[in-house]
Amino acid sequence: MPASQTLSSIPRKKRNRVSERLRRYFLAGILVTGPIALTFYVAWIFVRFVDGLVNSAIPEQYHPDRYLPFSPPGLGLLVAVIGLTLIGALTAGYLGRMLLRMSDRIMARMPVIRSIHGATKQIFETVLAKQSNTFREVVLVEFPHRGAWSIAFITGKTEGEIKAHLSQSEDMVTVYVPTTPNPTSGYLLFVKRSETILLTMTVEEAIKFVISGGIVAPPDRSIPAAV
Repeated sequence: MPASQTLSSIPRKKRNRVSERLRRYFLAGILVTGPIALTFYVAWIFVRFVDGLVNSAIPEQYHPDRYLPFSPPGLGLLVAVIGLTLIGALTAGYLGRMLLRMSDRIMARMPVIRSIHGATKQIFETVLAKQSNTFREVVLVEFPHRGAWSIAFITGKTEGEIKAHLSQSEDMVTVYVPTTPNPTSGYLLFVKRSETILLTMTVEEAIKFVISGGIVAPPDRSIPAAV
């Protein structure tokens, strides 16, 4: 029997069901493999980037690819982790703290470098401090106008000159409103804590929510789950 007659003998509804099922399987395959492949791809780019930086600082005669038939990936990242750990251990001692103070004084005397160094050091100390509450709370704020709400992160209490110019009777907080789909850019706002709505979602869930443009919505933990 010719192929055209064989296809025509199959009911149209059955063919549509088969094609729809194959389409669902294909989309399911993308949903499963897409995030995994993208994660490994980004991790691979990061490893290659660190390897390139570290390997360029290693003398040519010590490169492992001179003694091995291939260049082992991740070796530069391993060297960087070990080096940073050793530097941290060195600065924990008296000599390390003295050298750190000397380097801070040298940086503070450079006209342009001191501004960059001071700002980046303060940011790293604030974010990496063990007792820091930076980006620990996710809230809703009315932005960019009344009636429109945006996801925001509380970065701390409003202090200094800005607090002096704002209402002294209210508890003011500094919030960061990220943009979609790039949360590394955003807006810095100073609002009353009473004008924010505290959310139960974690910072990671909120970042995923922002990056996805609201598609990946976290669950509502304020409502008890049904038993």
